[in-house]
Amino acid sequence: MTPKYQAIADELRVHIQAGKYVNAQTLPTEFAIAEEYQVSRQTVRQALSLLAKEGLIEKRQGSGSHITRREADAAAPHRSVAVVTTYISDYIFPSILREVENVLSLNNCTPSLFATQNQVANERKILQNLLNLPIDGILVEGTKTALPNPNLDLYQKLMDKGIPLVFIHGNYAQLHGALSVLDDNFSGGKQLTEHLIRKGHTRIAGIFKSDDIQGPGRYAGYTAALREANIPVDDRLVFWYNTEYKTSLLPDTLAASPLIRRDVPPTCSAVVCYNDEVANQLIAALLKNKVAVPGEVAVVSFDNSQYSELSPIPITSLSHGGKNVGRIAAEKLLSLMDGNLCQSELVPWVLVERASG
Repeated sequence: MTPKYQAIADELRVHIQAGKYVNAQTLPTEFAIAEEYQVSRQTVRQALSLLAKEGLIEKRQGSGSHITRREADAAAPHRSVAVVTTYISDYIFPSILREVENVLSLNNCTPSLFATQNQVANERKILQNLLNLPIDGILVEGTKTALPNPNLDLYQKLMDKGIPLVFIHGNYAQLHGALSVLDDNFSGGKQLTEHLIRKGHTRIAGIFKSDDIQGPGRYAGYTAALREANIPVDDRLVFWYNTEYKTSLLPDTLAASPLIRRDVPPTCSAVVCYNDEVANQLIAALLKNKVAVPGEVAVVSFDNSQYSELSPIPITSLSHGGKNVGRIAAEKLLSLMDGNLCQSELVPWVLVERASG
């Protein structure tokens, strides 16, 4: 049978941990506890001695039993985190932001969302605003990361203030010490191209985005795979677009190209696309022009998004598997905010093969 003092200590411990006495920060008097539990004051003293040994309370002569605020039991401090991305609702961002919000909310952080629309002027306004706000950390997708950024001075000022920053998808080499969580773009471009080469393709085209760092990285992997297979890189089969001209990429830019027309040399038999959004547009244009996919042109891409499953021809695409860039970045940001050392991370790709190639 549990001794009475032990049972009282157990019950008081539960009350302390549940925050019953949080306002007073002291336990009731020995007399009041004895009255409540109908025991002697000696029994109460034994119970309080147990709690004092555990570090839950501190007995002070003349002022009762004070609850000790231990770090392990203290609620995590509320913190404010700015989340700056190029877009909020487009394409892959909802799943990334959902994971960011989940991680932050579980750690008593309130995220504030900002979108630059991949415009440096918008980015500058947002960064200037953040310099004047009480921000504890920033998770950011930089704007036009493949180009010189006129806003690096503001990023540096934020870092000089000691505000932890974590970049996703792209980073700036000039910001020494800035942490980043990036797609392994080079390996991804190489992996997709090698997949097509194994399928017997030698005339492989590519569509890449020029103003974000992912595009040149994926192009570099694409050309490396061709070079290693002794396949010449044909500039006529490489197409570039940027943020401003994304909506006019297809069919205007490519309608008369060998990607669409089979009677215009040099013809290709496969295409590596910058992402699923582009691949979906290309497949629609090919089918509209009576070009069979993958019979005449195979199409592969990045991100394994909803486009890859909803496309008229399900798209062979690269996935991060069980990893989510947003979740990884948010966890690293929290660790930095807690004063821990962290390292940048490249997130690998896993091929998900479907009907398109």
